Amino acid sequence: MSTAVKATLLAIAVVMIGMAGSFIWFVATWDKEAEQPIGFAPVPTIQITEDRTA
Repeated sequence: MSTAVKATLLAIAVVMIGMAGSFIWFVATWDKEAEQPIGFAPVPTIQITEDRTA
């Protein structure tokens, strides 16, 4: 392998390790009580008013 290929692979490895480390740090330091919930809105109820069995 040439020096350019080794440098490129090393740069890719550093970026991947950085992203993995950042994600692990994010999950490890997550404080659930400090954040507002997302997507927990009450589900609207549907009421059927007609009998369509005929």
